[in-house]
Amino acid sequence: MASPPLVLASASPRRIELLAQVGIAPDRIAPADIDETPLKGETPPRLAERLALTKAEAVAGREPDALVLAADTVVAVGRRLLEKPADEAEARRFLALLSGRNHRVFTGVALKAPGRDAAVRVVETRVSFKPLSDDEIAGYIATGDWRGKAGGYAIQGPAGAFVRRIVGSHPAVMGLPLYETVQLLRGAGWRPARP
Repeated sequence: MASPPLVLASASPRRIELLAQVGIAPDRIAPADIDETPLKGETPPRLAERLALTKAEAVAGREPDALVLAADTVVAVGRRLLEKPADEAEARRFLALLSGRNHRVFTGVALKAPGRDAAVRVVETRVSFKPLSDDEIAGYIATGDWRGKAGGYAIQGPAGAFVRRIVGSHPAVMGLPLYETVQLLRGAGWRPARP
C-alpha cells in the first residue's frame, strides 16, 4: 500500500537539501504561515516544540490526507532567545553575544499523519564560538548570510569558521535533525515511492 504524500511545511532550501541527503524528496512544499512570537515565559525548547507542532497542524488543516513534516530552530544563550535578526545592527549584537561563548540550538521536528495526533521531537545541540574580532563580525555581516537565520548565523555558511566545537546534531543546527526525522517517518509507516 502506498504511503500518503509527504508534504514539507517549509520552503527552506536547507531542509530540502538535508532531506535529499537521506534520499527523501517531499511530494509537495507547503510553507506554514504562523505567528512565531514567543509566549511570555516560554523556554527555548518549548518554543521550538510548539512552533514545529503548530506548523505541522496548520498545514495538515490544508492537506488532511498527507504526512506533514515541519520543523523550527531556536537559538538561545542561557534563557535568552536569539531570533532572526531584524537588521544588521541586531545581527551584530547577536554575534557579539555569541563571541567566545557556548550557546544552545533547539530544533523541533513534528510529523502529522492523517487521523493521528502529531508526533514531535526536540533536539538540543551545544555550539561553541571562538572569540570574534570586530573585523570578523563586520566581514560576516557584509556577506548577508545572517538574514533570516535564527541567532543571526548559518553554520553551513561562512559562520562555520566561527564554530570551535559542536556537541549534538550538526543537521539540527542547519534546521532539521535527520535521525529523528527518519525515525518519525518510519514510525508513521512512510515509505518512499518506488520509481
